[in-house]
Amino acid sequence: MDTKIFGEELRKLGFTFFSGVPCSYLKSLINYSINEFDYVAAANEGDAVAIASAAYIGGQKSVVLMQNSGLTNAVSPLTSLIYPFRIPLLGFVSLRGEPGVPDEPQHELMGKITTNLLELMDVEWQYLSGDLEEAKKQLIQANEQISRNRPFFFVVKKGTFDAEPLKKQQNSIRSNRILRCAHKDNQMPARHEALAVINSVKDGDTIQLATTGKTGRELYEIEDASNNLYMVGSMGCVSSFGLGLALSQPGKNIVVIDGDGSLLMRMGSLATNGYYSPNNMIHILLDNNAHESTGGQSTVSHNIDFVNIAASCGYTRAIHVHNLEELKACLQEWKKTKGLTFLYMKISMQSKDQLARPSIKPHEVKERLERFIKNDPLMIKEVDGS
Repeated sequence: MDTKIFGEELRKLGFTFFSGVPCSYLKSLINYSINEFDYVAAANEGDAVAIASAAYIGGQKSVVLMQNSGLTNAVSPLTSLIYPFRIPLLGFVSLRGEPGVPDEPQHELMGKITTNLLELMDVEWQYLSGDLEEAKKQLIQANEQISRNRPFFFVVKKGTFDAEPLKKQQNSIRSNRILRCAHKDNQMPARHEALAVINSVKDGDTIQLATTGKTGRELYEIEDASNNLYMVGSMGCVSSFGLGLALSQPGKNIVVIDGDGSLLMRMGSLATNGYYSPNNMIHILLDNNAHESTGGQSTVSHNIDFVNIAASCGYTRAIHVHNLEELKACLQEWKKTKGLTFLYMKISMQSKDQLARPSIKPHEVKERLERFIKNDPLMIKEVDGS
């Protein structure tokens, strides 16, 4: 069917933000998305889900596009991010390895189980019709599901879309301007001490995103606020989530609080973040060289130079922070100067005893953050503590 007309039907329904990973079956729709919409090319399909999810919370109806072999890369955020937070994404996943259609051997099993996998993840789906008028009706049905906070995926067979040439792309060159590596002893504070400093610098335009595990739980205990989001599951996705929110809400200051175990899972996100380089995002890595929430098993972070990696990926500033005073000073400076910034701080493997878990449900966290973003006066009053 005509890709342009189908794309315009998506626009009429309000879908304006796209993220994905290339697939030959979806290349025409991806090309049209790049040509005509806000499109973020993710390093992997799970990152694309996180990026698009945050953009939705930021006020843009979002679409993810992927090959079905990459659907497995997205299982974690589909089951532990969009499901508990009730984030309604529209998805297009190709059907490589369709039974009876010759394809590469690596697609054979996935072709058999794609729709079963979507059903197991509680994702509503339909095969996308190749007839334009029928496809328009399907889009309306999908949009109704989206309006009920339910994700909806179309499974796309070979030859569904006609050719759509990709317009010439102008690749941006992102370069690091400020690089400060370690040059003195590290204070090694506890995580909750670092979080308290980070929280003390926030204002009414700040959104704080805490990675899954004890980081989110400790931030919740320090201060539960409407401009906080505590990730649950979807480990490694917090900076991609921050990217989507920063791009969709350029007037907000997006503070991403990450951990070494989390970032190591999805280091490709650093390259994506650096390329799109939102001016309003700061990415803070608190490194205790351990998976502390699950028993203190060591990570390999001691062998990684995160500051230089972030710099090489195009973060405007990449800074090793040695103590709490430097952490506060860097945060205050960033609020004045902006620019995509990476702060790295070594912390001790120490957390508070009897650490609580958030009593508020993930979808309630999402809903109050949406109200905060929309400048609901009640939410602003709560954040200010008045």
